[in-house]
Amino acid sequence: MDKYFYAPTGEHELQYSPVNAIIGPRPIGWISSVSPSGQANLAPYSFFNVFNRKPPIIGFASIGRKDSVRNIEATGQFCWNMVSTSQLAAMDATSDPITGDEFEFAGIEKAPSRLIAVPQVAQSHAVFECLLTQIEQLKDASGKVTESVMVFGEVIGVHLDRSMIDDGLFITERAEPLLRSGGAETYFRITAESRIDYRR
Repeated sequence: MDKYFYAPTGEHELQYSPVNAIIGPRPIGWISSVSPSGQANLAPYSFFNVFNRKPPIIGFASIGRKDSVRNIEATGQFCWNMVSTSQLAAMDATSDPITGDEFEFAGIEKAPSRLIAVPQVAQSHAVFECLLTQIEQLKDASGKVTESVMVFGEVIGVHLDRSMIDDGLFITERAEPLLRSGGAETYFRITAESRIDYRR
């Protein structure tokens, strides 16, 4: 195997550093929050995942302290909303920098949460209600502060589309979650054909 080596901080022959593309495909953090004044916010984050099982803790990274981060820092609450393939255009619309309610801007129906005062995407097949656990400013290996912050939250409530459940199992591929990887405009999806069952 002939391997190409480069340092991300140096020059290379590639169009761009593919680190983000290689670590994937990743689920999208479609995060809803509310400002202290009560204005709803909805925004997608491509750096998102789950980091603990008991209690369940999820997190997303924001490049800069955007509205979502400021809202969550102020209220201590947010929702993660699963993005399905059919919701790509709506999700993309919520990434536009606007002044106002992204739900209304993108024509996305809201639904109330059970345990927190944050609206969720009504047509999302899975939604997690979360309470903030911590916000961490990321640093590089030398200790220099970067512009990115990590937001972590404990999942305290789970909403699942009943049509996605069979025999007590959430059938992930049926929901066709949209995944992020590859170039700036590249997405993937999970389907039944891509499923691999391996008995240990």
